[in-house]
Amino acid sequence: MGKSSSKKRAAGPHDAGDDESARGRLLSAATYLFCKNGINATGIDAIINEAGTAKTTLYKLFGSKNNLVHVVLETEGKQWREWFIGAVEAGGGSPQAKLARIFPALKDWFRQERFYGCPFINAVGEHDKDQKQLRAIAMRHKKVVLGYIEKLAGEMGAAEPHMLAHQLGLLMDGAIVAAMVSRDPAVADTAGLVAVSLFVPSKPKKPKRAESAGEQLAAV
Repeated sequence: MGKSSSKKRAAGPHDAGDDESARGRLLSAATYLFCKNGINATGIDAIINEAGTAKTTLYKLFGSKNNLVHVVLETEGKQWREWFIGAVEAGGGSPQAKLARIFPALKDWFRQERFYGCPFINAVGEHDKDQKQLRAIAMRHKKVVLGYIEKLAGEMGAAEPHMLAHQLGLLMDGAIVAAMVSRDPAVADTAGLVAVSLFVPSKPKKPKRAESAGEQLAAV
């Protein structure tokens, strides 16, 4: 056998590629298992078995299960937002037309075989309600989604874009939970009907009162 060196070998391109591949498999496996079975019910062994990696690889790349949970939620949130905004923007049209696409898009999501509800609602729901880190991640996600909806509501001319965004957000959350429990994608249709009834533009401004002939003369 050759003489071992005390110096750590520098990682080459192949090592980086291996790590990236393993990271992707671990994230995919953890996302699937966390969503399907729950975070607390999913152990490290189940994740590495699903991913086909070693336990040491998981700890090398993420440090702990807790860190892996956070990365999964951040990654899943980013991917969901990209999908959601893309689905709402698809086909263009008026801001109202885009807002009307929210619930048909959710219905498509609810139809998927691997629809297990919202990862953020599930994560906060199964943990200590004083757990601040998961709640903070969930709120960051919700803030981006509501901000996008509020922007569309403002462009539509809603009287209170902020309020409309929160109303639609509540309908979305309710539909997601109802679809998860009932396994019925059609709950999105019911929520969509309620949503359309909220698309009321702001009241038109009253035209400026025309000055009388006397007022016009007095102003000269």
